[in-house]
Amino acid sequence: MAESPARIGVYVCHCGINIARGVDVSVVADFGSRLPGVVVSRDYTYMCSDPGQGLIKEDASRFGLTALVVASCSPLMHEATFRNAALEAGINPYRVEIANVREQCSWVHEPGSTATDKAKALVASAVAKCNRLEELSDRESSVVPKALVVGAGVAGAQAALDIADAGFPVVLVEQSGSIGGWARQLSHVFPTMETAADLLAPMFQRVQTHPLVELMTEAEVTNVDGYYGNFDAEIQAASGKSVRERVGAIVVATGYDPFDPARQPELGYGAYPEVMTSLEFERLVASESSEEQLLVNGRQPKNVVFVQCVGSRNKQLGNSHCSRVCCMATAKQACVVLDKWPEANVSVLYMDMRSYGKGFEEFYDTVRDRGVFYRRGNPSEIVHARDGHGVVVRVEDTMLGRPVEVPADLVVLAIGMEPRHTTSDVASLLRLSRSADGFLAEAHPKLRPVDTAVAGVYLAGCCQSPKDIPDSISQARAAASAALSPLMTGKVSVGAVTAYVAEDICAGCGVCIEHCVYGALSLHPAFGFMTVNAVLCQGCGACAAACPNGAMNLHHFTFDQVLAQVDALLEWPAPAVES
Repeated sequence: MAESPARIGVYVCHCGINIARGVDVSVVADFGSRLPGVVVSRDYTYMCSDPGQGLIKEDASRFGLTALVVASCSPLMHEATFRNAALEAGINPYRVEIANVREQCSWVHEPGSTATDKAKALVASAVAKCNRLEELSDRESSVVPKALVVGAGVAGAQAALDIADAGFPVVLVEQSGSIGGWARQLSHVFPTMETAADLLAPMFQRVQTHPLVELMTEAEVTNVDGYYGNFDAEIQAASGKSVRERVGAIVVATGYDPFDPARQPELGYGAYPEVMTSLEFERLVASESSEEQLLVNGRQPKNVVFVQCVGSRNKQLGNSHCSRVCCMATAKQACVVLDKWPEANVSVLYMDMRSYGKGFEEFYDTVRDRGVFYRRGNPSEIVHARDGHGVVVRVEDTMLGRPVEVPADLVVLAIGMEPRHTTSDVASLLRLSRSADGFLAEAHPKLRPVDTAVAGVYLAGCCQSPKDIPDSISQARAAASAALSPLMTGKVSVGAVTAYVAEDICAGCGVCIEHCVYGALSLHPAFGFMTVNAVLCQGCGACAAACPNGAMNLHHFTFDQVLAQVDALLEWPAPAVES
């Protein structure tokens, strides 16, 4: 708690017209000037701009400000900006409170008195908390200059190379006996139609020969302890012995599992030799030498049908997500068919076409120009042909509005991507979250796309969501860059918003431990009360909410501060002000 009464400055941002169109900012600023502890209150067009921050610094010197309330946009956007401005003005950065009057007020209400009154209430709530804010400070922790990359597919290999090229040793752990993942089975890549082996082999060769990359195949990470900058990983090696590695950052690139079409028995996979998956087709084409004649079921196919979205966009199977790569992968394979069998009739059964990437739409046009017929419809079943030769795909053509039967000598099922079967284990091991589709979840889909909720652990490739090779490599390089930041500086900043324990009333019951997903809590071995590892703690507040005695609390969000905010909000729409 602050030792002396706060001297608060209130600053209401217009955000151009984003806030000003719905909220009377001058009225809110005048209201703020009469709240307890406020010595100056202003409105300005863009508070986040250099002149806006300059205004804060001038007022801090002139009025001796010790705390700030900024009524603006979401704290995710500019809380760091205003904290830095406060620090430069000699104000403790943890005595800054953001009142979100854009997303939570102006954007969700029609212009008028209601929006303005709500903005007043939000400012009153922020001021009430600001009067009770503590002076907190960040701490620093040293970093082990070494990284761990889990998974040696395309994404893992690229991340390992980027970190190693920057001069830091990398332990690259791969569960299987070889690197490359599913990309090893590809014959060509879209939209350039380059040979996959020629394109990717140099990368995999570099991984195996790089002096700073320690590759461990047929190995598995079995335990991870420690915290940001100082992780202690236990790896079960191929000789059966356990190896321990201390690392400063971890990149997770564990990949995906292809959908098993046997879960859709109506498609005839496993029942008819003419039906194969897209990956099996890739292996078939990749294994063929230039002198061989490519045959299916002992003969050259005349009618080839590709079926899209097998295992994707299907809520009944639990996979409502789009696997993203299937549309262009099918277009690529259709080109391969025409290269192998120029006289073949090639058709594609699709739900919707998605050609989102650079050059993808042009590639799609090229495939159609070559004579590939696209029919919009979802197959109901695949059955053996009546004449005993090949199969028949029964499908409802949604453009014609009637069912049709398509004869086929070869049916290729474009199977989608699912979360890898080890995803649950990886999530438990590293205390990571999973999104609704079952893949590992990033910290924020727009602002922190490669970070996780666990500081120092990053995501790359298809463990986070379905991706093609370019996107996997892009995310891998981003994850490597994020991991390199602490490795290069040699230290990490540990935020002050962490849990703390009132030791005199802590019963040591352990309820809070069950709710801490970060492993930050432990029982003191001698005195029996709970202790907090402030480096591991991410300030989520779950322990404080769960504690039956109220012994757990959270810096910057103490019970006293939060209840003061609630009291101010309960007075809405007419919060109390000084007379």
